[in-house]
Amino acid sequence: MRINAADTMALIVDYQESLMKVMYQGEELEKNAGILIRGLKALDIPMVITQQYTKGLGNSVQTVYEAAQTEEYMEKIAFSSYREKEIMDAVDRSGRKNVIVCGIEAHICVLQTCIDLKAAGYQPVLVTDCISSRKKSDKEMGIWRAVQEGVLVTTYEAVLFELLERAGSDTFKKISKLVK
Repeated sequence: MRINAADTMALIVDYQESLMKVMYQGEELEKNAGILIRGLKALDIPMVITQQYTKGLGNSVQTVYEAAQTEEYMEKIAFSSYREKEIMDAVDRSGRKNVIVCGIEAHICVLQTCIDLKAAGYQPVLVTDCISSRKKSDKEMGIWRAVQEGVLVTTYEAVLFELLERAGSDTFKKISKLVK
């Protein structure tokens, strides 16, 4: 199945300050997430940033806001983003069947979001180098379980170029600079 820009949106899940400090390979994760989000922005892919219990866990890291060029987010208490009515409505209103999912933690909020999206008829696309958990084994198990559930897995570079489809445009130049 081809992932095309016209049928794709993204959920940016819980890259919050207090959680990012304890993620496995957190610095690399933040760098990769910034590249992915800037690329999605260049491709005009609609995005929803979620935050789990902001009062307790804090805001998303600044990298996310800068890359998305917004500080808007949708609050959630449910682990699955798709179990929050406001977020569910935003996904449903998008009219797009593919949902790129990145964030933390891979085996909890990210995985449950993917499972619920799949059950609702969407095709979740999990960006494996833009997710993490506190433990490497939990990240790996989250990816394994997602695959078992029928979620597509990819990397930020692969999905950005798949959405782009061809070289020779200003957007291609932007994406190429991001991934170098």
